[in-house]
Amino acid sequence: MKGGRSKAETKKADSKLSVKKGAAAASKSTKKEKPAKDPNKPKRPASAFFVFMEEFRKTYKEKHPNNKSVAAVGKAGGDKWKSLSAAEKAPYVAKAEKRKADYEKDLRAYNKKMVIFCMFSPNKVNQFIFA
Repeated sequence: MKGGRSKAETKKADSKLSVKKGAAAASKSTKKEKPAKDPNKPKRPASAFFVFMEEFRKTYKEKHPNNKSVAAVGKAGGDKWKSLSAAEKAPYVAKAEKRKADYEKDLRAYNKKMVIFCMFSPNKVNQFIFA
């Protein structure tokens, strides 16, 4: 074998490329810890595509009861969504907009409640993330 490396040369090159374990461990400890999220905060609404997928998953599982692959359902749903016209997407877009309006209403109420909560207990302010 002409031009090949010997085992000794390969080991030397590998040792030069290796990363020291101490340096990697030190960088992990310097990460900041994320503040705790408030479980009472309203969840963001689903987009029109995900509203469509809720309905599509049910019909897909009826047609393909033996399919257990989440990826296959997602791929089929994405392909179907791309093939829909704007008129066919309209009901899903309307549902998504309604959910978004409800979310914004709930979020305003939540933020008002949090302002009142923080006025009476200022030491708790840093526990929550405000949107």
